[in-house]
Amino acid sequence: MTLRHLKIFVAVCETGSATAAGEKLYIAQPSVSLAISELENYYGIKLFDRIAKRLHITEAGKNFLQYATHIVALFEDMEKEIKNFDAMGTIRIGASITIGNYLLPDYIIKFKKKHPRMGVKVFINNTEKIQQYILTNKIDIGLIEGVVHSSYIKAHKFREDELVMICGNHHPFAGQRNIEISKLQGENFILREAGSAGREIFDSTLTMHGLEITPAWESISTQAIVRTVKANLGISVLPYLLVKDALERKEISQFQIKGIRFLRSFSVIYHRNKFLTESAKEFIVLCK
Repeated sequence: MTLRHLKIFVAVCETGSATAAGEKLYIAQPSVSLAISELENYYGIKLFDRIAKRLHITEAGKNFLQYATHIVALFEDMEKEIKNFDAMGTIRIGASITIGNYLLPDYIIKFKKKHPRMGVKVFINNTEKIQQYILTNKIDIGLIEGVVHSSYIKAHKFREDELVMICGNHHPFAGQRNIEISKLQGENFILREAGSAGREIFDSTLTMHGLEITPAWESISTQAIVRTVKANLGISVLPYLLVKDALERKEISQFQIKGIRFLRSFSVIYHRNKFLTESAKEFIVLCK
């Protein structure tokens, strides 16, 4: 088994076929198929099921991919570092929406003061996507609001946060502190998309209390949700940091459900097989 085998395997997973992988790597398709067969024989596992002339990665293949992706990436990082020792490096940071909007800019400013020659590439998306970016090595470090769902990801909590219920100023719930949770059942909800950390916490909490909410609106835009709530078209639940300004300007109102708080933690995450540079370790410490 060689690095070439791993590169071919990763390319097949990324492109979805031996032919496309061969085109990407500038090698013939039979050579790609042979490399995959040699890997399967070497490890005694089946990496792909071949159904109707299509490749479908197996569970063993998915496990193998987590290692292969980072071995290939580590080799490529080494090559770039050795060949361009005096060139500026780049750290790739991913952050979920709340952290990306309110915390990450300050973290990057502090990081750049210590590492002025380092480049910083940022990806902002929901928590689910940031975890996917970690698993596929699209980013080096992630900052997320929710729960980690993969055993391949290491997480360190660095801050607590709370979600708050919001409504229009003329809504009957406005300013109330002891709303019975059962009263939520008949309300129109304007919520973040599935995959966001806040949505996951809200849905799981309501499920625990025997409620299931089907949102009238779903949006990836916090601003759109706040405007819709302001127009009294429904109620929502959002991170306090994202609605703090609107609440202080009295554009919307807050209310509380009796006996329930939506608490969560912010975490800095990275792949367990990821080689972390000293600068990456410093960024993690800076967040913590």
